[in-house]
Amino acid sequence: MTEDIPARLLIAIGGNAIHPEGIRGTPAEQAEVAARLGAALLPLMELDTQLVVTHGNGPVVGKILMRNVLARHRVAPMSLDILVAHSQGGVAYVLLQALENTLRAVGNPREVVCMLTQVEVDPEDPAFANPTKPIGYFYTETEAAALREELGWEMREDSGRGWRCVVPSPMPRHIVETALIGTAAASGAVVIAGGGGGIPVVRDEMGCRHGVEAVIDKDRTSALMANLLGIEDLMILTSVPRVAIDFGKPTQRALERVSLAEIRRHHADGQFPPGSMGPKIDAAIQFLEGGGKRVLIGRLEDAVPMLRGETGTHIVADEVEAPRHAEAV
Repeated sequence: MTEDIPARLLIAIGGNAIHPEGIRGTPAEQAEVAARLGAALLPLMELDTQLVVTHGNGPVVGKILMRNVLARHRVAPMSLDILVAHSQGGVAYVLLQALENTLRAVGNPREVVCMLTQVEVDPEDPAFANPTKPIGYFYTETEAAALREELGWEMREDSGRGWRCVVPSPMPRHIVETALIGTAAASGAVVIAGGGGGIPVVRDEMGCRHGVEAVIDKDRTSALMANLLGIEDLMILTSVPRVAIDFGKPTQRALERVSLAEIRRHHADGQFPPGSMGPKIDAAIQFLEGGGKRVLIGRLEDAVPMLRGETGTHIVADEVEAPRHAEAV
């Protein structure tokens, strides 16, 4: 089935695509990774399509958190909202430069901009009473106790691998810079926004915003941003070509095109674990329930073929009689 190229598109890139495992994260390594990302995104940037790009910050914010720990006796530790802002700005700068350089190398004058993005959350969100999102490095039990005492961190043991800091991950409720992001995208620029799920803020009774200690799920923020901008197509990039059911079993099957109702049933059956594909499916459902038309999940290098309906998993708002499956994987 061949699909039309959409006029507007939001692309969500994972944190590991920016800072993959196996690198130290030196400036040269980050520039090299970003250059490869720019080359992969070039076919999309050369389309006559409004583009908004969001990105994760997982490994990066963890490293900034470690700097807090190592320097805490010399430099006052920063709050988590500021750490997210640091990671958002740093990753966006490296990504912006790589995308611009990729465009200029082929003579394309298209502009790229990054938008520091605040995301409002509900101060009464249950996540604040039950922090579950692990960030940063692993520590020994003794180190964890010291950090809990000194910095007030919530520390939990992680599957026998050590102790990690866990933080609240509230639902995004509003994206402060929505109008500015939409205006920049409509001007033709590629807009990088919502990095790391956005900087978490709450608004008081006077309407003033204040940062809070939390990390917002990047895919949830991407879904909300696309809904608020009226974008009907959301592309979530992963390391796998398609979403699979019965993953790791002899009956494993890759989903090609499924309805919202069908993906809900698979999710209810426990097909998508919280630590892997689950958050992406949650975001896909949120986006479609919020008025979106199509979610595409697949690999970065398959982005344009995905838009044409040639690969990837397509989750659509309209009901279809039955899901179509690709070859067993």
